[in-house]
Amino acid sequence: MAVKAKYQQVLDLGEKLNIKNGDVSEENGVLKVKGTANTPYEKNLIWDKIKEIGGEKPTDIQANISVADDSIYHKHTVKSGETLGKIAKQYYDNASKYNTIFQANTNILKNPDVIHPGQELIIPNL
Repeated sequence: MAVKAKYQQVLDLGEKLNIKNGDVSEENGVLKVKGTANTPYEKNLIWDKIKEIGGEKPTDIQANISVADDSIYHKHTVKSGETLGKIAKQYYDNASKYNTIFQANTNILKNPDVIHPGQELIIPNL
């Protein structure tokens, strides 16, 4: 099972993200992985890890990852020291998209410059 060992980091990430209905099998040297990620962001994390290990178009792995909730991109729990700009950079690779996150969370945020650790923010799809 050399191909499984090669992609063990992908399987570990799936476990860490609590991917549901996970199934892993190997057939003719190809690792077949399937499961359900909670959000599109988590699905992207899995794919990024696959590409990091196997290249842009790996031929030794087939992944069928569905998404449980695609109405949002992700949910983020604020950590100490974070800003909306820092969070926007993490999810959108663009800190100036902070207002998109603010607008999606006006039910709990009154000012884009004031967020608190422990708040759970909706990260909307772009």
